[in-house]
Amino acid sequence: MPTEANIPGSPKALVEVRELRKSFDGNQVLKGISVGFRERQTTVVLGPSGCGKSVLLKHLIGLLRPDSGEVFFDGERVDTIPEKHMTPLRRQFGFLFQMGALFDSFDVRGNIEFPLREAGIEDPAERERRVEEVLAMVGLESTISMMPADLSGGQRKRIALARSIVLRPRVILYDEPTTGLDPIRSDVINELILKLQQQLSATSIVVTHDLTSAFKVADHMILLLGGRVVMEGPPEAFRDPEEPEIRRFMEGRASEEELRAIRTSNPPIEVHT
Repeated sequence: MPTEANIPGSPKALVEVRELRKSFDGNQVLKGISVGFRERQTTVVLGPSGCGKSVLLKHLIGLLRPDSGEVFFDGERVDTIPEKHMTPLRRQFGFLFQMGALFDSFDVRGNIEFPLREAGIEDPAERERRVEEVLAMVGLESTISMMPADLSGGQRKRIALARSIVLRPRVILYDEPTTGLDPIRSDVINELILKLQQQLSATSIVVTHDLTSAFKVADHMILLLGGRVVMEGPPEAFRDPEEPEIRRFMEGRASEEELRAIRTSNPPIEVHT
């Protein structure tokens, strides 16, 4: 059951979606989702690949528009705002894309400066101060003149995170933040999520299927299966769920149907000697 803070319409929810539905080529990905994201908390959205987690995130900042349903930010409906008027809303959000999405032709300084220039901050000294500030937050001050190609995967992810917070957003969206990273680098990202939520008093929404990461950073968790919210609550509630389908996901077990398909499919294989 939703907690008070996550009931759509609750005054404590900074970001909300109500009865959100979205289809692509006849495939319904979101099937009437209603959730709220509490201010200054970290909410983790769990679910298998293709369940609609990233689609949900993109609706929050208008990169996708719902087939039906509503999206709210700070009590104001935003899914009906024309595209040409979306910029002020989007500046309230920092978005860490799954692969980082750095500009290969810009050095680290140029990458982080880009949103500052787009926001009309013309004072070079102010831009430099902001760049140095967020690089210090992610612990990579020494990389300021480096090119993305010279950074490790973990460093690129941290630079992308620095860029996403340079405009001091109220909400930080993380799309599979630990994808492609080894366990140690993943833990660095987890620690940064915790640090930034605390230092910036940000509302953080983390989409992931990395359960180690989820349990480390979450104040609240939501599980999507089949395009619907099937469970939400505090992290402790997800450690020993009663519902078999939810338990199977949390334990990382294939379904009996999937196992049968693998075990009974034995086409003849021609072996060349």
